[in-house]
Amino acid sequence: MSTNFGKGCHLHLIDGSAFIFRAFHALPPLTRKSDGLPIGAVSGFCNMLQRYIDGNTGPDAPTHVAVIFDKGSHTFRNDLYDQYKANRDAMPEDMRPQIPLTREATVAFNIACKEQEGFEADDIMATLAHQARDAGGRVTILSSDKDLMQLVGDGVEMLDPMKNKLIDRDGVFEKFGVGPERVVDVQALAGDSVDNVPGAPGIGIKTAALLINEYGSLEELLDRAEEIKQPKRRQTLIEKREQIELSKKLVQLDCDMELDFTLDDLEVREPDPDTLMEFLTRMEFRTLTKRLADKLNVEAPAIPDTTPEGANPPADAPEWPAIDPEKYEHVSDLAALEAWVARARETGWVAVDTETTGVNDMTCDLVGISLSVQPGEACYIPLAHKANAGDDLFADNSLAPGQMPMSEALDTLRPLLEDPAVLKIGQNMKFDAKVFARYGVDVAPIDDTMLMSYAMNAGLHGHGMDALSERYLSHTPIPIKDLLGTGKKQITFDLVPIEDAVKYAAEDADITLRLWMTFKPQLHRTQVTRVYETLERPLVPVLAQMERHGIKVDRQTLSRMSGAFAQKMAQLEEEIHELAGESFNVGSPKQLGEILFDKMGLEGGKKGKTGAYATGADILEDLATEHDLPARVLDWRQLSKLKSTYTDALQEHINADTGRVHTSYLQSGANTGRLASADPNLQNIPVRSEEGRRIREAFVAEEGKVLVSLDYSQIELRILAHMAGIDALKQAFRDGQDIHAMTASEMFNVPMEEMTSDIRRQAKAINFGVIYGISGFGLARNLRIPRAEAQGFIDRYFERFPGIKQYMDDTKAFAKEHKRVETLFGRLIHTPEIAAKGPRAGFAQRAAINAPIQGTAADIIRRAMVQMPNAIADLPAKMLLQVHDELIFEVQEDAADDLIAVAKEVMEGAALPVVQLDVPLVVDAGKGANWAEAH
Repeated sequence: MSTNFGKGCHLHLIDGSAFIFRAFHALPPLTRKSDGLPIGAVSGFCNMLQRYIDGNTGPDAPTHVAVIFDKGSHTFRNDLYDQYKANRDAMPEDMRPQIPLTREATVAFNIACKEQEGFEADDIMATLAHQARDAGGRVTILSSDKDLMQLVGDGVEMLDPMKNKLIDRDGVFEKFGVGPERVVDVQALAGDSVDNVPGAPGIGIKTAALLINEYGSLEELLDRAEEIKQPKRRQTLIEKREQIELSKKLVQLDCDMELDFTLDDLEVREPDPDTLMEFLTRMEFRTLTKRLADKLNVEAPAIPDTTPEGANPPADAPEWPAIDPEKYEHVSDLAALEAWVARARETGWVAVDTETTGVNDMTCDLVGISLSVQPGEACYIPLAHKANAGDDLFADNSLAPGQMPMSEALDTLRPLLEDPAVLKIGQNMKFDAKVFARYGVDVAPIDDTMLMSYAMNAGLHGHGMDALSERYLSHTPIPIKDLLGTGKKQITFDLVPIEDAVKYAAEDADITLRLWMTFKPQLHRTQVTRVYETLERPLVPVLAQMERHGIKVDRQTLSRMSGAFAQKMAQLEEEIHELAGESFNVGSPKQLGEILFDKMGLEGGKKGKTGAYATGADILEDLATEHDLPARVLDWRQLSKLKSTYTDALQEHINADTGRVHTSYLQSGANTGRLASADPNLQNIPVRSEEGRRIREAFVAEEGKVLVSLDYSQIELRILAHMAGIDALKQAFRDGQDIHAMTASEMFNVPMEEMTSDIRRQAKAINFGVIYGISGFGLARNLRIPRAEAQGFIDRYFERFPGIKQYMDDTKAFAKEHKRVETLFGRLIHTPEIAAKGPRAGFAQRAAINAPIQGTAADIIRRAMVQMPNAIADLPAKMLLQVHDELIFEVQEDAADDLIAVAKEVMEGAALPVVQLDVPLVVDAGKGANWAEAH
């Protein structure tokens, strides 16, 4: 026992396993560049430890702290019950080597790291909690594990570190329906599917709590089981008594372990800088090493640069002056602004950033503009900050002092921002360009640091400014939440005090300029200059114009569809309730699982950590082959999603001024070059179901105009035929054959004239599935056929078209050697996970196989979009939307055929002259009063 630990001491016990699993599942995969060792969980674990340390200072800081881990999988509970935890999933392969590294990390931070053979971490925490409480100290357990709730009370509390939620006696009662001292009784009855604790069959948490509250204890309940009025429950308690008593032993924590250390060994200690720096540099955590070196006031050790070329600053990157927000200039008059304009003209470039009242560039108001012409030299021009800013309760519509009239500032900046001889540099420049355009300023020419990073490093990391700043400049920018707040108290930027806004906004422009100076020379070194200059940069104004055009959406059509969907959902609910034999909430996965697996006894039920059955789409699709109820639930869910995501939500996105919906395209949203769209997402409107296709009826043309759709026909299959050199497929495309019928004929030896729709459908599923590396299991689910039969189809496909298998093998080999793949146009798509093991390996390999095909298709339609504005400039037409392989236009009705002819020529020739495909690109065209008619 301890000699010094006593009254006034505060012990923190950290659930190490919870931290590890949280870090592993919450963060993207990361490997050490020098040898490919998985370190994502270690990185997240270290950041969580550092946040914990930073957040626990002051009078209530702990005096003692330990991170407690499990040691091995066999404990005394396995000796009691050999099936204990027997059904737990195996640890992911790329997590296994990270477990010992998290112990090393804990030691490196100089925090006590404890584990003990034969016992679980929970038992160690229970023993320490009791020792600390008996010695007169306080205990806080940092975990959300329900098994630890039996320890709460009398100076012991729990804190869920992810939700920052304190769990006291009331919190335990809310979870279990009993106080902490009776938690084990409830758990013994309810059992635990995660740990494979058997419990009493048919008794859940609520029923267990009612019984324990009525009889006082588990022992009293079991002794008086004959008094239970419900026959089935009485029989269970009598017949399963031994099993229930065993379950209590399994869930009861050991609070009296013999430990080989004392509470005094857990005293809070400062980290040793040398030890911590050595560990962090060995892990190659550049940003964290730099941050903690600054915090500890030591020099950050050099970390050898073993990353792919372009993933970090080059060795000859310039030495920047320190970022000092106090040195940024507040521009409030014409003379000062004119001086900045003159400096930008002299330099030939200027980094520009806007501050607005929101993130919707079609509706937000301009608040201010920041400029930078040299690293460390930046300014902010406030234009619309409100008086009394900083206290939104008293803010009014009058402007704060120290600001120029907006018209004067824009008139002064317009010639500069429109000057073709001065380059305007931005981070996500499309947003700023659209904001300026609404104020009558057409910004050009532009460079975009987000897109430079994307062209060089797609697949390696994110491309937001904060992430790029930390990675390439070792600087963490001022968080926007520090100025605006969060939740209900969040304010808009026009209510931020000007002195705070200057530091934040000017820093953005400064960082953007530094990133540009870092990235610009790297474009050539990484051989992606052509990708950036011909695909990324020129697409920005094209997308901006499309987004500003928007597309008209008929609110009444959507409203009628919502009503029809609601009626059909009600009908389906009645059918589902009839099939189930009772009413229940169809939208509740928990209730649905109980109906399917407990009441109906269908096979395949698997409970998760919450104790509820999993009822995801994949499970329901499998069950739908056996029973009508899950099939009807799938139909109900699809209608529910269509109603909430589209027919209801789209009405909220109709712009009050234009009557149109204005989506926002994300150029860097997918590693392969495919565009994504948001607010609203128009890329994922279903086309396979009749209801999904009907939603397109709500997208309409203005009076006197029509919508025109031009869609690449089977472009990815054509690219596959070219890249894999499949002569049979190439010839079929040249001859204009039905490619799916031809494939079916080749695979199944069925003459074309005897082809059935079912055989063709199977070939179509294989054709498209192969592009995405579909497995026999996946194909079986899609076609609803036995897995062996589906695998046989895939094997036969590869036998008939051996070039495809060779392409896949060659692509995987290239990706493993170079950690990247490439499109026909030179786009680099990095594949850092290609060497991963376990389930992630299969996903990484399938992604690597598909990326050159999907990426080449994305490059082709980007090339077409870049050329399109000039091609249709003389026509009364506008390009409105891009949806994967389809472009949608609005055109005067009498010019629709002319538009189709011009646009079709551009799209079918878009690969030239860079790439000469062995197969023709074919574009299908249609026109109509709405999108559904045109598609």
